[in-house]
Amino acid sequence: MDMRSAAQAARVAASGDSALIVNGGGKGPVSAEWMVPKALWLKEEEPEVYAAATYICEYQDFINFRLTGCMCASVNNVSARWHYDTQRGWPNTLLQHLGMPELLEKWPQDVLPLAEVVGGLTQEAAEHLGLAPGTPVAQGGVDAQIGMLGLGVIDPGSLALLMGSSHLHLGVTDQMLHGSGMFGTYRDGLCPGISVVEGGQTSTGSAVAWLHRLLGSPGYAELDKEAAGVPPGAEGLVCLDHFQGNRTPHTDAASRGAFVGLTLRHSRGHMHRALLESICFGTELVLETMRDNGFHPASITCAGGPTRSDLWLQLHADISNIPLRLTEVAEAPALGSAILAAVAAGWYPSIPDAVRGMVHIARTVQPNPAVHEAYR
Repeated sequence: MDMRSAAQAARVAASGDSALIVNGGGKGPVSAEWMVPKALWLKEEEPEVYAAATYICEYQDFINFRLTGCMCASVNNVSARWHYDTQRGWPNTLLQHLGMPELLEKWPQDVLPLAEVVGGLTQEAAEHLGLAPGTPVAQGGVDAQIGMLGLGVIDPGSLALLMGSSHLHLGVTDQMLHGSGMFGTYRDGLCPGISVVEGGQTSTGSAVAWLHRLLGSPGYAELDKEAAGVPPGAEGLVCLDHFQGNRTPHTDAASRGAFVGLTLRHSRGHMHRALLESICFGTELVLETMRDNGFHPASITCAGGPTRSDLWLQLHADISNIPLRLTEVAEAPALGSAILAAVAAGWYPSIPDAVRGMVHIARTVQPNPAVHEAYR
């Protein structure tokens, strides 16, 4: 992750501009990975490059440009990372406050919805790819949010839990909700009327992999079996999952993880379970923060490597007391991309129609009420 623009991101957050409402209800922070601080860094640190640039855009925009000759932005990207709003438009006052109103002229002028045809493959691109000239290219977006489509998460109250080295929590709402401890609402981020709220955990799968290495790299299934034999609460061993800081709701990069309550009776199974419990309680804190801000997740659909662990999934269900759904196609962003292509090709009239035709639930993990009560 490129964090070179951290100082610029802090200045963006300090501007107090109304466009920052998607950053914790205006309280911040602003990620150094978002467009405006990156562009500000480029202007200040490499002014010649900034001045010479015709376009400042996402890599996806550049790829589409090379494929089709058309320069445009995705409503999904600009709503989630550029402080764009489908009703307000571009963040003009924010750019003026930062002394870079000219950035508007360097951004793509056309903003396309997901699944809109950007254009057809040029002769050069078609020859390079071995495809037919004129093959339509569909507009895409942020990988995780396209993964929401691949999980079938398009109805208000539904939430996608994307699990990997970190956790990402993406909820669908038909209301404009803002508040401390979460990002969004990204208006019309997926489709008109389908907006997104966001939370995240920094160290989840990465922390489990770290502990796995620390314990001599036993099989994950072996660790899960040992942890499953440990009662809820890991017999007093408590873990905090802030091994690389906290993304939401505290958004504290300096916070650090910990194991507390270790005794000589605790085993590696206790440590594994305590870490998994910590991650799951971190997810529940994200969901609790969303509830406090008006978003109440009614269903959770999961994807990612950790879904191969039945124990981990069951702990999430038990601690949050919400059923977890898993789809037949585990590669959610890939299926989401196929959904957009199918709509662009005319196979389905809309994204929701394509989602309902192409996404299928394989199984559901139900919470255990007794275990949930033990965790309360």
